[in-house]
Amino acid sequence: MVHVYNCHPFSSQQIVQVEQEPGLICCGGGALFVVATGGCKVDAYSVEKEGCPLICRFATMGAVKSIQHSKMGDYLVTIEEKNSATYLRAYTNWRYQAEGKARVGVRLLGHLLRGASVRGGVQMEIIEIPLSERPVAVACCSVTGDLLVGCENTLVLFALRRQNQQSLNLSQQMFPSSWTTSQSHGQITGSNQNFLDFERSVILHLPKLKPKQVALCGVYVAVQAELEVLVLKLDVSSEPKTLEESLDTKKADHLEDQADFQVLPRHQELLGDRAEDCDIPVSIEQTGLEDGTGQYTLSYVLFRRFTPDFFQGCSVEETQLHSLQLYPLFTSNQSVSLDEPSCIFCFFSLPSAGYLYSLKGGVELLSAYQYPEKVLKAVLTDHLLHVITKSALQCFTVRCAAVAARVEDPYIDSTLKACPPCSLEVCALRMQLFIGLRSVCVYGRHVVLLSTADAETPEEPERTAQRRGLELKEHTLLTGIFLAVGIDPATTPALESLLSRPFLSRKWTISSPKESSAAGHGWNLYVVDTVSPLTLYQEMVEYSQRFAETNPQAQSLRHLLSEAHLLLRTSSLQTSERQRHAEEDSALSLQTDADGPAERQTAVRTDAQDLEEAFRQNCAQLGDCFSRGSQKDCHQALPYYRMSGLSVTDIMARNRPLPSSPHSYGPGFLFYLKHYLLEETEQILSQEAADEVIDIFSQSEPSQLVGVCASPSLINISPAQTLRILQHLEDTAGVSVPLTTTMAAMMLRLDDLPQYTHLMERHAEMLLVYGFIEEPRLLLHGGGGGGGGGGGGGQQARVRPTALTRQLAKSQPGLLVAAVVALHENNKVQLEQADHIFKELGCENCLQVDFWEAMLMASSQETIIQELLFRVASVYIDRLTNTTSDTHTDEPHTPSRRRPLKSADDLMNSCSHYGALYPWLIVLNPAHTTSSHHQEALYKLQSLLCGPSLSVGSVVPLMERLSEETLWGFSLHLLCATRRGQYDGSIEKLLDRCPQAIIAYANHQLQDKHMVLWWQKLLPELCNRTRAAADNGILLAALKETLVVVAMETSPTEFLELMPDDGAASYFLPYLLTCSQRRLLA
Repeated sequence: MVHVYNCHPFSSQQIVQVEQEPGLICCGGGALFVVATGGCKVDAYSVEKEGCPLICRFATMGAVKSIQHSKMGDYLVTIEEKNSATYLRAYTNWRYQAEGKARVGVRLLGHLLRGASVRGGVQMEIIEIPLSERPVAVACCSVTGDLLVGCENTLVLFALRRQNQQSLNLSQQMFPSSWTTSQSHGQITGSNQNFLDFERSVILHLPKLKPKQVALCGVYVAVQAELEVLVLKLDVSSEPKTLEESLDTKKADHLEDQADFQVLPRHQELLGDRAEDCDIPVSIEQTGLEDGTGQYTLSYVLFRRFTPDFFQGCSVEETQLHSLQLYPLFTSNQSVSLDEPSCIFCFFSLPSAGYLYSLKGGVELLSAYQYPEKVLKAVLTDHLLHVITKSALQCFTVRCAAVAARVEDPYIDSTLKACPPCSLEVCALRMQLFIGLRSVCVYGRHVVLLSTADAETPEEPERTAQRRGLELKEHTLLTGIFLAVGIDPATTPALESLLSRPFLSRKWTISSPKESSAAGHGWNLYVVDTVSPLTLYQEMVEYSQRFAETNPQAQSLRHLLSEAHLLLRTSSLQTSERQRHAEEDSALSLQTDADGPAERQTAVRTDAQDLEEAFRQNCAQLGDCFSRGSQKDCHQALPYYRMSGLSVTDIMARNRPLPSSPHSYGPGFLFYLKHYLLEETEQILSQEAADEVIDIFSQSEPSQLVGVCASPSLINISPAQTLRILQHLEDTAGVSVPLTTTMAAMMLRLDDLPQYTHLMERHAEMLLVYGFIEEPRLLLHGGGGGGGGGGGGGQQARVRPTALTRQLAKSQPGLLVAAVVALHENNKVQLEQADHIFKELGCENCLQVDFWEAMLMASSQETIIQELLFRVASVYIDRLTNTTSDTHTDEPHTPSRRRPLKSADDLMNSCSHYGALYPWLIVLNPAHTTSSHHQEALYKLQSLLCGPSLSVGSVVPLMERLSEETLWGFSLHLLCATRRGQYDGSIEKLLDRCPQAIIAYANHQLQDKHMVLWWQKLLPELCNRTRAAADNGILLAALKETLVVVAMETSPTEFLELMPDDGAASYFLPYLLTCSQRRLLA
């Protein structure tokens, strides 16, 4: 469906003063090119100046049948006829004729003039482009400046090349946009002499298609026949496809048997890869000039075939396609001179309907335009589609900006941003009436119209001749069909009457030929200026007030505001382009100290500010529409309100129902408000606004009250009033843990600690933990507490504990630690955020360590476990090195004096990362230390070192802070050395410091593969030490225990070899006897 709105897109119109009746017109480079009917002369007029003054006039070499202008290169290309022959010519440097210099150079393609044009570069050149077939249509690429020529059954692509004085060889360099820009404004400089030329790149053969129109944009090629449109993509590849030509040949052979039949084509639409299934074979003929760039390969993009729409008084010729166009669109973050366009659109039209497709990122039909009357021609722009009938110029909206917005930001359809869909129904704007319109072309905001009083087009005689030939062929074909089945039409008057009609062309009523008048016909050439998208947006907003006053929930109001939104996005693209040009002009003017570019840059900035203000206003209006709309689209209110920049208080005021209105709050507004409050925000509402929010949800969605009360935006709510609402909710909905906890938080704000304690004791601690998992913001605000958000530094800084958290830290620290651990394990908070909470509470020396220890019991993530093991080991070492600070008792209630939640024995019994203390550590550990904190830290650190998880190498640098002078410090260093496999040194140190622990150490550590150390290291050490101190009972006892173990583990021969040479035989003989007896028993 096409919506019709009474908005006027035109601002002014003027008549171009031309001397002769125009036959052809085209626009480009700020100029309007007019070719007189049957003439060999081109007049160029400036459409950017008042009155459209004449720029220049130059003659052509033949009668112009078609003319096109190229934006890149600023050249004209024509199809001309002379002496019954058709030529293709390009006219470059045509602006030099404005200086009154009549010198013109004529050359062939690829042959540069080496005379005056090289020395001075001040003449227009006519480039003759030879072709093997008669050219039918021509198109220029607005991105690259390449040239596409359509012949009878072929398409020839010519690449634009740039030449200069230093190098006249062919190059692959694109034409620079800076030169193009200066040329397009008529600034001719002799220092930058560039000469254009073309190079034949590739030839496409289409044996089953007769081109009527062609289009080119980048790598996309479009060709249009009478009722068919084919879009191809040409890519350059170093490895050419070999199966393509054979595939095309098969297609041609398969359809060869249908050549003798005239059949009506069936309607067909094939998009993307499916377009290869069409019956239009295409083959590539390489020109041999692709050595530097590779060879071309093609792929099918789009194929559309129409069935003639026969009806009374309409012929086949009147249902032909027209207005083929490939339109590029650049996004705001692109450079036109460096990047390829982000979006490419394909438009073509029947007299009754137009079709707009998006080609990049997947082929998609964006819009189908149903015209109210027969359209002669249509032109697509970035925000409007201009169509002409015999009597009117009309504009339709387009969806190019919607596609560009999604290309520029693939995540635009989210809760943060939004844009009207690409499938939004189009609308028609107010039309402008004219008489006898025949042709239209567009440059920027200038629409050029050619009107003649005689509605018969120059192609009418040719069409009449084609029609008569078709009628004769149809009559012969149908007569043959009837004769083949045994029926003679001549004997049946009814059949003879039927065959007298042009059946296949369905021209049931043939209008009488128009009498040509010998007198001259009236004609006019108009330049109609369209308003800017921002101005059209403002008119649409004014127009939308009619719907807003009568029916704020009308679908037409939402559609109109969506149209206005897309106009603003189009204007944003145009503003970005103007800003880039202004910055380039400003950079170029620094050397000349010109004020013009600076003024233009200031104007562009002002336009950008106005556009931003209008964009916010439109987003607010769209948010209002969706906030009151149906449940289906209510979620759209959230992103539009966010883009509007309005505060939640302003949005609440816009959605507050009138006292006399039967309507309550809309679903879209509730959706916005719920998401706004359930997500983290820095905006804090006043008490009045916060209480209003509570009232809104108590009336509309009471089940959301717990989450609403936990929002950091509502910290100013009245706790007494909120308690009454929550109590009523509990009476109606029943008791729940989050609701009870929320009520306890309100009691805490009222300083009613007894009632707070009563509410918290309603449920077991584990149920309370589950309640905090359900609503984390009861404990913490900020940092994505409502979900498992990221843990960046900015987020961590915003995480802060609530008043309930501070109270739990004082009264129920175990519950707080368990709750934070549960939040972490359920991805509600990250480790760094939890650490920040405990630092805010001032509990980094106690509860934070308790949290880390609890995390070691709960977590299964290896990276987090290793991080926590290092942290707790560091804390234990700090506590051991600061034992003197623990002896002070001046502040017995400081957090550092609080008893840990888990003792060393608790951790050994419940956490696998804490191991049981080695038996030999009992000998080394002192019976009493300076404080219980010191003893707990020592046992926990020893338990960690005895456990399986801690990487000893990571804590060795920290252990250097602990002195070995104390026995407990020595035990820790000995543990580290043993864990690192340094048994020899450990045995020596232990014999030096505490020999009474050596046997316990050896029994525990020297096992399995380390058993040999009993006789290789321990026995020699004890022998040497007892030899020096024979009266040392500890060493002698250790020697005896060692000899017992050695005798049990070695053979008699080995035992004899281990005996010292100076040892007494009587001392070792019992052990040798034991060894021998064990051997005999074995």
